[in-house]
Amino acid sequence: MVFSEEYKVLIKVLHQEKVMEQKKFIKEFANKNWSLSSVKKLLTKTDQTSSVDHRPGSGKKLTIRIAQNVASVKELLLSQESALGTHKTIRQIAKETGISKAKLLCLFFSDVL
Repeated sequence: MVFSEEYKVLIKVLHQEKVMEQKKFIKEFANKNWSLSSVKKLLTKTDQTSSVDHRPGSGKKLTIRIAQNVASVKELLLSQESALGTHKTIRQIAKETGISKAKLLCLFFSDVL
């Protein structure tokens, strides 16, 4: 369950002030349809970190912009300039480099290449 920032802070404060426990949050905010496990996870996180924010580095790792990936795609593209009429498709480049088509499109439309 995704909590808004306002509710995260409210839950944190109410729990730290010993006003509410996990099951009471579910009863008091029944219209929000929060699950008990989601409230437990949020309270555990706030007890451990004293924060409602994401921990640094806890998100998905972005491997698309690794220099090696950029270099290999750039090399493939530049090698085609001298051989006119022999261009490779996105699918072919994806197969050769092992990078997904979606990630390649991100590379093509970003300022990296």
